Amino acid sequence: MKKIALLLLTSVFVFNFTLAGNVTGKVNFKGTAPKPQKIKMNADAKCVKLHDKKEVLSDAIVINTNSTLKNVFIYVSKGLEGKKFPPSKETVKLNQEGCMYTPHVLGVMVNQPVEIINSDNTLHNVHSLSKNSPQFNVAQPKQGMKMTKTFTASEQMVKVKCEVHNWMSTYVGVMDHPFFAVSNEQGSFTLKNLPAGDYEITAWQEKLGTAVMKVKVSDKDATADFTFEGK
Repeated sequence: MKKIALLLLTSVFVFNFTLAGNVTGKVNFKGTAPKPQKIKMNADAKCVKLHDKKEVLSDAIVINTNSTLKNVFIYVSKGLEGKKFPPSKETVKLNQEGCMYTPHVLGVMVNQPVEIINSDNTLHNVHSLSKNSPQFNVAQPKQGMKMTKTFTASEQMVKVKCEVHNWMSTYVGVMDHPFFAVSNEQGSFTLKNLPAGDYEITAWQEKLGTAVMKVKVSDKDATADFTFEGK
């Protein structure tokens, strides 16, 4: 009888532990939209030529056509304490194209490989301003050059800039778990397969700051919609 009770208890524990759900949502923008900032690339004629002399706008605040925000980093900030997750082996690509970083915001796990590519026929110099991981500051003078780097400790957010072109920057969320996302062209995001539990979710925007929300995850999807206001 005791063995049966123990077996039932173990089965319940395993079942509860494996319950998981997705957190989906949108990042809305409210208020007066800031005037788009034009980037001046005159310091490098090759950069200007890459855009056929058309104006280039900053990626610092991108408001989508449906009044949502692109390039917002969303991640679980509380609720996973004590849990460990193996680093992803999937390589994340960070491209330098048109004298801009693509993507402008990205997320990686600790020790996940990041391949940095120079797709431009001009010199770039990639400098990470990480505080928790060793910095790297490496020149890529030729088109097609690639290098792979990792971040050794979690940090939100790590700025990466080009020491040659002062308008070039990107931000990396370095996480010790896989539950993060970046809002897309519709302002949408999904945190997939989050174990059942109570969590704090944080949304970070480069210029508008952070917003925090608490969610409860079960075997059903939870919703976390954020709103940032113009300053």
